[in-house]
Amino acid sequence: MALLVVGSVALDTVTTPAGKVEETLGGSAIYFSLGAGCFDVVRIVGVVGPDFPVSEKRFLAERRIDVRGLTTGQGPTFRWEGVYGPNFGDARTIRTELGVFASFEPKLPEDYVNTPCIFLANIDPVLQLQVLQQVRNPRWIAVDTMNLWIDQQRDKVLEVFSKVDIVFVNATESMQISRKSNLFDAARFIISSGPRYAVIKMGAAGAVIFGGNEPFVLPAYPLKKVIDPTGAGDTFASGMLGYLAGSDSDLNFESMKKGLAYGSVNASYACSGFGVEKLRELTRDDIDSRMEYYLSTNQLGEYKI
Repeated sequence: MALLVVGSVALDTVTTPAGKVEETLGGSAIYFSLGAGCFDVVRIVGVVGPDFPVSEKRFLAERRIDVRGLTTGQGPTFRWEGVYGPNFGDARTIRTELGVFASFEPKLPEDYVNTPCIFLANIDPVLQLQVLQQVRNPRWIAVDTMNLWIDQQRDKVLEVFSKVDIVFVNATESMQISRKSNLFDAARFIISSGPRYAVIKMGAAGAVIFGGNEPFVLPAYPLKKVIDPTGAGDTFASGMLGYLAGSDSDLNFESMKKGLAYGSVNASYACSGFGVEKLRELTRDDIDSRMEYYLSTNQLGEYKI
């Protein structure tokens, strides 16, 4: 089944202990689309400026990404620059130039509104609510957010949570939105606000799903060398939701558990190169090959690919 993603499209400049890359393709919608496109057709809704490289838009279309919802506004494309410290923790933002993204108002093409699987990437919750008003009878909806929106528009974030099936947050964000100091209490609060499942990302420690009888935890895919963690969260969501969109089964805790593994594998590819370097030619065969190893190391043989 097709996937719809609404999020940012950017040109990033990133410095990590492994080096630096300038004006590389980035943004939440891009990382998600490239990862999820290995599973199914992705419909992207976002905005760029006239300065966005035509070659990159052509490249996206070649990767099973429907770009009819990627509009061109009047002004420069959104740009972000960040620097990671020695431990590859959260990047220190050096520069943010919103450009056309500052006035972005998502408008879905008519044939996008019936897309069965929806991912609301990390954008203003007001914009996420605008998207929810346009979609019709989705199979499921997932959402991501960040500390900025939780701090400035907590009520709107919770309103979005009340209308979706899956919430993605990191551990710090889960405690910020819930105002709880315990991860389990935070997850219970999130689920009580409306969604069926809460997926809490814990960086190198992996991720955990809440919403079943007991939480389910998986460690991150073991990487010998991290190059650039930018976009890892969106790529994680791409693997998990790409698998779920392509699954014949209904959304349930068992399918969520296997999706978590696919999410970790996809994120590992994002972290293995600068920007979307390792996602440009990523295939489902590449993902499944790495999944075989990952499942064996975690003794998850019952989750056959």
